[in-house]
Amino acid sequence: MSQAEGPAVEVSEEVLEALRGASRVVALTGAGMSAESGVPTFRDAQSGLWEQFDPSQLATPEAWRADPPFVWAWYAWRVGLVRSVQPNPGHCALAELADLREVAVVTQNIDDLHERAGSTVLAHVHGSLLDFRCMDCGAPYDGEIEVPTEPVERLDPPTCPECQGDIRPGVVWFGEELPRAAFDDAVAALEALGPGDVCLVVGTSGIVYPAAGLPAVALSAGATVVEVNPQETDVSDMCHLHVRDTAARVLPTLVERVRSG
Repeated sequence: MSQAEGPAVEVSEEVLEALRGASRVVALTGAGMSAESGVPTFRDAQSGLWEQFDPSQLATPEAWRADPPFVWAWYAWRVGLVRSVQPNPGHCALAELADLREVAVVTQNIDDLHERAGSTVLAHVHGSLLDFRCMDCGAPYDGEIEVPTEPVERLDPPTCPECQGDIRPGVVWFGEELPRAAFDDAVAALEALGPGDVCLVVGTSGIVYPAAGLPAVALSAGATVVEVNPQETDVSDMCHLHVRDTAARVLPTLVERVRSG
């Protein structure tokens, strides 16, 4: 049985009518969406060698300065985890929705599954695991990355060809600011929504700020805010409508119904 199979998804007529009537859609996606592809969430990535370490001990500038090969080894392993999985039907459905409506994708996820499904991502508000750059000079790096097949304790990061500094992942670490341009783009897209437009809040727990406050921007703009999540979350009270099921099951149904009218 595939990820999207199972009992029929129940989607209210209110949700369908909101999407059918929308000219613009902003999709805010979180970890639950990637988890359906088999990408471990931040804390689930602690296994084997890494079980004894708190992720917050590995995801800080201080940890990097103390031991770059140690931190890089964890991220290089995570790169391999992301590359080993595929976009799920939810990712693909959002890409298809862009053929029917104006769609902006804003994601808290650091993987590239939206892009691989065919979406253009407006903003990675927590950065991207695969957007490597130099820790010292900030120059982007698109060279080869050694990816271990099994977790290793230390792995030397690549060297920046510009300044010989260490290459780091493009994620936002604890204690770092969100990428300002990405966050500003997300807010601008939400503020541009109006009555009749839709904000889809998909697979996000709503516990990490400031990204968790983005649905409120859509709410203030007058858009209809629709949550797609199996459970109630900390942003449920910011949403007009709720579909209590997974993205991989709900989004293909929504897009099919919108296409058929």
